[in-house]
Amino acid sequence: IMQNHNQDMKFGILKERKSPPDRRVVFSPNELVQLKQLYPNAIVKVESSDIRIFSDEEYKKAGIEVTDDVSDCDVLFGVKEVPVEALIPNKSYFFFSHTIKKQPYNRKLLQAIVSHNINLYDHETIVDADNRRLIGFGRYAGIVGAYNSIRAFGIKFELFKLPKAETLASKEELIRHLKRIVFPPIKFVVTGSGKVGGGIKEILDAIKITEVSTDNFLTKKYAQAVYTQIDVLDYNKRIDGQVLNCRDFYNNPKEYVGNFERFTKVADIVITGHFHGNDAPDILTREMLQAKDCHIKVIGDVSCDINGPIASTLRASTIESPIYGYLPSEHKEVEVFHPAAIVVMAVDNLPCELPKDASEGFGMMFMEHVIPSFFNNDKEGILERGKMTEKGKLTERFSYLQDYLDGN
Repeated sequence: IMQNHNQDMKFGILKERKSPPDRRVVFSPNELVQLKQLYPNAIVKVESSDIRIFSDEEYKKAGIEVTDDVSDCDVLFGVKEVPVEALIPNKSYFFFSHTIKKQPYNRKLLQAIVSHNINLYDHETIVDADNRRLIGFGRYAGIVGAYNSIRAFGIKFELFKLPKAETLASKEELIRHLKRIVFPPIKFVVTGSGKVGGGIKEILDAIKITEVSTDNFLTKKYAQAVYTQIDVLDYNKRIDGQVLNCRDFYNNPKEYVGNFERFTKVADIVITGHFHGNDAPDILTREMLQAKDCHIKVIGDVSCDINGPIASTLRASTIESPIYGYLPSEHKEVEVFHPAAIVVMAVDNLPCELPKDASEGFGMMFMEHVIPSFFNNDKEGILERGKMTEKGKLTERFSYLQDYLDGN
């Protein structure tokens, strides 16, 4: 799949075929213009689509070929899963396959990819030498998640009305609407310090919510709205009382218990951007939410694991209907306006609400981290590490999926 400089390399941008329709795309017209300037022997085709955020016309105006047939391309880029019947054999594909955690609903897809002799690269498997993910929509999930969580607070307490994020064109517009709000002195707690946590922070900083230290957050009263951003050692502690480091937590999660309840007593809004390992303690448990002194009113679960570390996330919510009520005493879903309900926002495809910004940001990451590898013999090993299937079988790095692939 790597080329030397005098050979043509054909890239195809796929139409999204998954339902509900996803308007995002891996490359905006501008990014493709840049790609062709940087790599003159790259040939780029865009599969015609009537739903994507950039119209066919915008690509044509930028001098990019738009076509109904991309079967002559070597490498195909998409966002969501490609339906089995649309797969073209013997190609290289990049998309979110949702198979690396052995998701049962995509087993047939992985089986088809292998039987069609396709090289699959998953956006989630594009990592650097330290296994850190290089590309993803996490930042945009955080940005929209923060906006939706604040919007949910306004709805629940009938304090202010914000338009739905999907009706606004850009991050700047979200911020403009949020800036009109006069906030009561509420406290936000943000979990996680990766791309999602960073996106949440970006919004809170942009609207001048004051950031405070964890200790001050827990002990002080403030006359204005404040937030604190916390990481695993702020809400987990070792059972034996030792205070070590994050690495110890990731290596020995079973030696820890959660202690998020110190935050539940003072926080009004929790917005999550954490990554949660399978053996790590639950973060926000039923018991914490049932406690008499639990102060939480809104939980924006951007991380959105169903039956996961956040007990109130009973199901994913949707862009159309983003919030539901959670009744801690009965651990069940109720009306948002039920007096004892905590409001839950658990949309699992948040970046779809900001398709233009998300697509542009995604294309920039792709240009920086992935495209060079096609033209420099993959000297960083990006493609090598990211490749899940090759020549009709799983690669070494993904051999752990063999039993899933075999249907066991």
